[in-house]
Order: sequence, then C-alpha cells, then structure tokens
Amino acid sequence: MDIKSIMRRIENDGSIIGEDTAKKSAVFLPLILKDNTWSILLEVRAAHLKRQPGDSCFPGGRSEKIDGSMRETAVRETCEELGIRKEAINVIGQMGTCIATSDLFIYPFVGVVDASEPLNPNSEEVQETFTIPLPWLMKQIPEKHALTFSVDRNADFPFERIVSGKNYAFRNLQITEPFYEYKGKTIWGLTARILEHFVFLMNHRMFD
Repeated sequence: MDIKSIMRRIENDGSIIGEDTAKKSAVFLPLILKDNTWSILLEVRAAHLKRQPGDSCFPGGRSEKIDGSMRETAVRETCEELGIRKEAINVIGQMGTCIATSDLFIYPFVGVVDASEPLNPNSEEVQETFTIPLPWLMKQIPEKHALTFSVDRNADFPFERIVSGKNYAFRNLQITEPFYEYKGKTIWGLTARILEHFVFLMNHRMFD
C-alpha cells in the first residue's frame, strides 16, 4: 500500500468517530402557527418518570428496530407523545447531530405541526405542553452555567495499565449549560443546546 492509496482512503472522511456504536435518539422541534406567528411547541415530562421528571423537552426518543431512519424515529415518538396523527406532521429538515456523550448521539429534526390538529398528550410521558413564540426566542441570549465532572478513581478501570495509575493527571470535564426562562418554564440541558443552535441558524442564516 502506497501513500496515495492511504490518502484516498482518508480523503473527505465525514464520519463521526464512535457514531456506529453509540446509542441513537431523535428529537422533533415542532413549529406551530399561532395567531400568524410561528411558535415552538415543547413538552413537560411527567413527574413520575425516572429520567428527567418535570424537565421541558422536545418530543423524541430512542431509535427502534421498526424505524427505517432517524427521521421516522422522530415522527413516531412525536405522534406517540403528543397523540397526533402522522399526517399532521411535515418534516422540513434536519439539523446537525448533537453529541450528548461519547456513546449517545441525538439527531434533531424540524417540522410543522398542523395547528388544527388536537393534541392528546400521553399522560404516561407528558405532563403538559406549552409554546414559545419564535420572534421572542430570536431576541434572547440564554444564561450560561458551568458544571464540572471529575474522574471516579474508585471505578472499575485498569488504572494500573497507564503511567502514574490513579495519580494520572486526568482533566476534569467541564460543560456549559444554556438556560432559557419563559413564563415560569425553564429550558436547559440538551433541549436548550438544540434550541440555542436552532435560534442561531434562524438569526445567522438569512436566505430570504
């Protein structure tokens, strides 16, 4: 194998390392037209859920074998959680992949929900729904707050196989979380990150 052969194999590699083995989820950012203004529909997760009870989020969830694509995952989960028909959803595009952790990738889709379609949220998953006007969102700068995570040196990890072992100078992981507040509702975490990216695209990609 010569260097040109190696070059051809790596050229224009657009893959994301680890994507093939990561868990995959899709979310749907629903746009709904209310009083001639576009708004974003969000859910509040049911209080009895084990994971993220009471958090504001987009409809979505894990990919399943019945889904032919991540887009189908987003639509299926939205129908199940909001209690709406598939025909009431018009997917208009996909945003960039959100790498939540090294083993969890989230694929955000954007689309329109027919405003005439009655919502029947699944009470097993959804406590309530609310909307945020897009013009309001486009003027907001989210608060930013940092969280720091450190290495668990008592974890089942082969420290003995690395130089300095448990005394290795591991770097603490720090993430910055955006926060939005709207009429008593807090949007933070991955939902806020995806929302912030959507707002960035709305404000900075002017094609009209």
